[in-house]
Amino acid sequence: MWSLLSTLTVLCIQMLLVMCNPLQQVLGVDGVNFSVHVENQTQVRDTMSRRQHRVYQLYSRTSGKHVQVLGRRISARGEDGDKYAQLVVEAATFGSQVRIRGKETNFYLCMNSRGKLVGKKASNRSDDCLFVEKVLENHYTALMSARYTDWYVGFNKRGRPRPGSRTQPNQQDGHFMKRFPPGEQPDLTTPFRFTTISKRGNRVRANGPR
Repeated sequence: MWSLLSTLTVLCIQMLLVMCNPLQQVLGVDGVNFSVHVENQTQVRDTMSRRQHRVYQLYSRTSGKHVQVLGRRISARGEDGDKYAQLVVEAATFGSQVRIRGKETNFYLCMNSRGKLVGKKASNRSDDCLFVEKVLENHYTALMSARYTDWYVGFNKRGRPRPGSRTQPNQQDGHFMKRFPPGEQPDLTTPFRFTTISKRGNRVRANGPR
């Protein structure tokens, strides 16, 4: 009788260990590293989230002008506020892959298989029009082709595009500064306004200067 009870006790303990083991595996992991997951997600198109659109200008360090999308032709000769220099930047993934479209022409900035910068119609969803934004140590931004690794958007001093195969992230030809179009700079002097809800009537009351 005693041996039977001992055997049953051992079996019960073994069953409990089996049932609790998955939980122990989850709770017992310390310092979980999600960097691999994040890196993988940056390579995947985000089709679920709402697309984020930003409008800004790209100031070229070499030409001293702004990138223009002139239909099929691309240049970096735009003055501050030029309508062809206003770019709509669409976030395409969880990470930093973007599509850049001319606000005036509705053409995308793209790089073909020869490394040439060209403009393509907005209906074109080719991977040639995907770029990876990289913030450099000098605080400038570089745009690397998502399809052709290590090929960057670049311009010479005359504002003419350079072939992607001849560009490097450490070259000034591929350094850009993001700028708001004139009149669209955020007003940082305006105090933050927030709302509170009254307990009595659930009425919304605005706080801050009127």
